[in-house]
Amino acid sequence: MHISSICLQHERFPSLDCYPFNLEIFQKTEEIEFTCPVTFFIGENGTGKSTLLRAIARRCNIHIWEEHEGRRDQSNPYEDLLHKSLEVCWTNGEVTGSFFASEIFRHFTEVLDIWGAADPECVKYFGNGPFVMKSHGQSHMTFFDTRFRRRGLYLLDEPENALSPKMQLALLRLLAGLVRRGDVQFIIVTHSPIILAFPQSKIYRFDTSPIQRISYEDTDYYQVYRDFLNNRAEYLENL
Repeated sequence: MHISSICLQHERFPSLDCYPFNLEIFQKTEEIEFTCPVTFFIGENGTGKSTLLRAIARRCNIHIWEEHEGRRDQSNPYEDLLHKSLEVCWTNGEVTGSFFASEIFRHFTEVLDIWGAADPECVKYFGNGPFVMKSHGQSHMTFFDTRFRRRGLYLLDEPENALSPKMQLALLRLLAGLVRRGDVQFIIVTHSPIILAFPQSKIYRFDTSPIQRISYEDTDYYQVYRDFLNNRAEYLENL
């Protein structure tokens, strides 16, 4: 593991009335430990899992690509300050890494293809382009297969969004091979029961306060999909 834990320093919270510092889950969580190469954050939308993932990236000096179009007229001045209240425990010194968010990846690849027209070598760092000629899912997998082969800390926000079930299984195989190499660590926000099934991983649930560890079979993702597939007719009758 490149990082073994993160601690929330509550005394550094600039406000308890504004997001994300007003979330009970952050106010009551002291520490999250990382004891295996793959850790998952799960929970309903708005529980703070993606916000914490971004804060970890900023605290670890990992760049977050931002799409600057469509800015809101009013913004929360505290929204991007959670990283200043985090302490990261590095195992053997700080390492580089990357942050991936499916929602901004398409814009990133469009810009990357423009760069590649001027400097084809730069595209090889992220995968063989042009990305705009690939499907959204194919460009995801090309990026993963190339970028993650370097030693580092990788933070992924819902990587399954453009991936079919077969591609999600391909991502699991890719992660397994990289983890066996021993020099990468992943923290992943996901809603996918397929990706969440990665063996010997740790799952943290954001639907309870404080943040708690949960087993795969106890997650809503596993139970809802299992129950639906086993009782599909009953579910559809009640629509």
